[in-house]
Amino acid sequence: MTTAFEKRVKRRVTGRLHSFFAATAPGLEHLCRSELLSLPLSDRQMSVVPGGVVFSGRLHDCYLANLHLRTANRVLMRIADFHASGFAGLEKKLSGIDWELFLPPGGTFRVSVASSKSRLYHRGAVAQRVQDSISARMGAANEAPGSVSRIFVRAESDRFTVSLDSSGDLLHKRGIKARCGKAPSRETLASAVLKIAGYRPGRFLADPMCGSGTFSLEAAMISRNMPPGWFRDFAFMQWPAFSPGRWRHLRREVEAGVTPPGSPCVFASDLREPSVRLLESGLSAFGLSDAVITACLDFMDLTP
Repeated sequence: MTTAFEKRVKRRVTGRLHSFFAATAPGLEHLCRSELLSLPLSDRQMSVVPGGVVFSGRLHDCYLANLHLRTANRVLMRIADFHASGFAGLEKKLSGIDWELFLPPGGTFRVSVASSKSRLYHRGAVAQRVQDSISARMGAANEAPGSVSRIFVRAESDRFTVSLDSSGDLLHKRGIKARCGKAPSRETLASAVLKIAGYRPGRFLADPMCGSGTFSLEAAMISRNMPPGWFRDFAFMQWPAFSPGRWRHLRREVEAGVTPPGSPCVFASDLREPSVRLLESGLSAFGLSDAVITACLDFMDLTP
């Protein structure tokens, strides 16, 4: 039997269109937009802004974005937008947010505030009001580790936008690497470089100074048509509105399109044996060994 709370969640969260923000590194916004346009989103409205892409959709579109975006750092769901020029007005607006429909019960939360050209410029004071509002609505937070929700508040010219992080760990953390080598590239940047360079599934890639294998792993997943979020979990999986059944359905659809093992299309080598062995371990653990040939070689000893 559906409870009154479940009906509220369905009416206010699951059944509505929401505004989302896919945050990127500077310069990668248009690549991220291209990725979003390739997804079967419920709504095609989106716009590129400095630092990311704003797009509309239903809750399951948030699942899709987190699972498939290779160049985004995180995906935020905007849950409130209002004007406030004083703390009394801010507190009143915050008290009207149904926090319990968005945040997991008993979890902890962290508030990040950015303020520009607003009279409420003290970020710590704004964050404290948000924390007090959540506590008043949901009670004391549980200090158990591993259940942290991140809330982002942006104030610009006295206009406040409150967003909830749906990703958890930054999206460059694909869930494959146990450890990184020295000075690693982020997977989001590596994916952007591969895309700009014209890399496509099945094309050969030489990665002769692979380090911990960021480019090789990205290329291996691309060649197998594996989404970047395939091996990890996300913050939205703890939300009251999360639908495990819908999530399983999306993953089954993706799995049907994954390319079966074939001939290797990536050559990865490095002078440092520990780096090569670390890459081999990751490839083996996640079923990607078939896509990559590894070797411990000096770059100067290689022949084209």
